[in-house]
Amino acid sequence: MRVPLYLTAVLVSGFGTTAMWLVSGIWVKSLTGSDGLAALTTFALWAPAFLGPLLGGLVDRVRRRPLLVVVNTVMALLLPLLLWVDRADRVWLLFAVLLAYGAQGAVHEAAETALAASALDPDRLGGLNGLRMTVKEAMKLLAPLVAAGLFARYGGGPVALLDAATFAVAAGVFALLRVREERPVPERRPRTAEGARLLRESAALRPLVLAGGFTMLLAGLNGSAVYAVVDRGLGHSPAYAGVLYAAQGAGSVVAGLLAGPLLRRATERTLASVGLAVFALGAAARALPYDTVALTASGLVGVGLPWVLIAVLTAVQRGVPAEAVGRAAATANTLVFVPNALAIALGAALTTVLDVRALLPLLGVAGLTGAATLAVGRRREPPRAAAPATAHRSDATP
Repeated sequence: MRVPLYLTAVLVSGFGTTAMWLVSGIWVKSLTGSDGLAALTTFALWAPAFLGPLLGGLVDRVRRRPLLVVVNTVMALLLPLLLWVDRADRVWLLFAVLLAYGAQGAVHEAAETALAASALDPDRLGGLNGLRMTVKEAMKLLAPLVAAGLFARYGGGPVALLDAATFAVAAGVFALLRVREERPVPERRPRTAEGARLLRESAALRPLVLAGGFTMLLAGLNGSAVYAVVDRGLGHSPAYAGVLYAAQGAGSVVAGLLAGPLLRRATERTLASVGLAVFALGAAARALPYDTVALTASGLVGVGLPWVLIAVLTAVQRGVPAEAVGRAAATANTLVFVPNALAIALGAALTTVLDVRALLPLLGVAGLTGAATLAVGRRREPPRAAAPATAHRSDATP
């Protein structure tokens, strides 16, 4: 598998996805005037994550590269329907497409993960996952500017067409990848819960996935406090949150570039515990009312979170049999990211009754405690076993 070609597909689809996720809420708000309906766009995108184990089972029943071509092509054909959404009574179509978008995202993520695990040597997976994170975070810095400009001038339709074009390009790029994949052996009884069983029974994976979910729970609470930090803590207008997000994105880009070299020298569990500690320090420091500290803290948050996520993903790819990576990855994504969605809602309520100068240090203490627990548990971790063999591994040409 040619890594640059693979990363090109990740870059293109990541650009379109970020643009569409940003614009969907603005689109609904502009047509209906409802803050509640606008907020529901995020829920529509997240809701299919609860079906992660089921959707991951689909990934393990077919070859992954053709599946990626198909799901990207389907979205390229589906998104132009949103040109019809030009008044409030047609917003239902946008929500229907967003639900399909979320389901596609769950399948796409699991298939990408499984494809990389089957095509690359285990020692190269950490570096690839770090580069994937760098590419995706870089798109989060660029895509919002393009999407906001397009929407302000032309409305939501052109953004939907742009996203459709990125899906079409991604489908073409995945079609060009040369990866030898054996057709999966059909199961008499599809075992949807197999991914959960593998994660639960693994002494190495179970604590990592739990740590990932705990980290994203704290991240959701931290994210909900950003406007309170900007307003009450720093005394700026809400637009200053964009500056903090940019600092966090820059930190994530750096984290992705460093993840591969770090994982060649340390275990996934070590990287996850360090990442959680760095995130915790950044979250706690946001309580201080100084711009320089807030920017630095946002950068630390941007560094810490990706390290935890990259560690979890790499451990699943290395520690699960090739025929079950799709289910395990999709289940891990559900367990890691659903707490984040729930915490965002909880955090919105907490920031109305609790001063962020108290909330954020508490998050920091909780994060440091979790990091210490994960690091101490590493001493009892069994030695890393060789990665499960796959039927074929293609040449991993850089």
